[in-house]
Amino acid sequence: MGLACAKVLVEQGIAFQGFELHADVGGLWDISGPRSTMYESAHLISSRTKTEFRDFPMDPGVADYPSHRVLKAYFHAFADRFDLRRHYRFNAEVLRCEPLDAGGWRVTWREGGAEHDGLFSGVMIANGTLSEPNMPRFEGRFDGALIHSAQYRHPDQMRGKRVLVIGGGNSGCDIVVDAVHHGECADLSLRRGYHFVPKYVFGKPADTLGGLPLPMWLKRRVDGMILRWFAGDPQRVGFPQPDHKLYESHPVVNSLAIFHAGHGDIRIRPDIARFDGRTVHFKDGTQADYDLVIAATGYLLHYPFIDRDLLNWQGAAPHLFLNCLHPTRDDLFVMGMVEATGLGWQGRHEQA
Repeated sequence: MGLACAKVLVEQGIAFQGFELHADVGGLWDISGPRSTMYESAHLISSRTKTEFRDFPMDPGVADYPSHRVLKAYFHAFADRFDLRRHYRFNAEVLRCEPLDAGGWRVTWREGGAEHDGLFSGVMIANGTLSEPNMPRFEGRFDGALIHSAQYRHPDQMRGKRVLVIGGGNSGCDIVVDAVHHGECADLSLRRGYHFVPKYVFGKPADTLGGLPLPMWLKRRVDGMILRWFAGDPQRVGFPQPDHKLYESHPVVNSLAIFHAGHGDIRIRPDIARFDGRTVHFKDGTQADYDLVIAATGYLLHYPFIDRDLLNWQGAAPHLFLNCLHPTRDDLFVMGMVEATGLGWQGRHEQA
């Protein structure tokens, strides 16, 4: 999101200073970054052509669903093509953004072991939405390793261990499939069901087959029928019934979790009641022992460098016009708080 904002600011002739915590561009797609939540097996869940920037397409030889390493290289090339790095301070951590009575903002950052500050006409926040783990609280104590999926990097962390993954979103399904191949066992604990979308339909990436725009009620009916043809019924292999309609929540784009559940490689478990040593008690009265529990339970919006009151924070998120514009200030913007099917990075570019 930050690079999309930087590119648009350059195109509009607006002078700006970018700050990046890491040593280079790439954001969460750079697995070596200090705030990256990437893992080795991660790939795009939307296809290349539906995700790329329109004026900077990926090479046609790139896979339909490229890996995080390919995407890191893509963002590096994007920054080179539009000469964006010269506008950034790297290894710079923004500490505070404070509005001034006379107008403008004082921004304080840490760089090179020292604090610095500067005055700016406005602030555009684009630090991403997938970096602050949402770690639930559990009853009891677990004596094995309990981590959030943000701390999961490599399948070696699972080797020889009995693994329980909590949460069946896209990351959770990726990680439990890793556990099939590298762990001693692979269980998946779910509070609710999900709609599954296979990555390929009729031999093509599923998101490239949208066709004509349809009313939502008809799109749900048509797409639901296609999904039943190609993904089958996840309830047959143990997944719970979804508690929401198709497209009311982001679907899980994964073909392998259902495949492995159908082969008995993944056991579907209900929600957790409590921990007791290495034993996990589930809400249906069953229990099992594990060495590693990974909570793939999502992320929280996190802007620690600015007072929440300045963001018109309500509930779990800032309350902004178009999820971007402050209702009373014309010098404060929050980018990236949008999610929609088919949005891709071009959608972020258009928001900027």
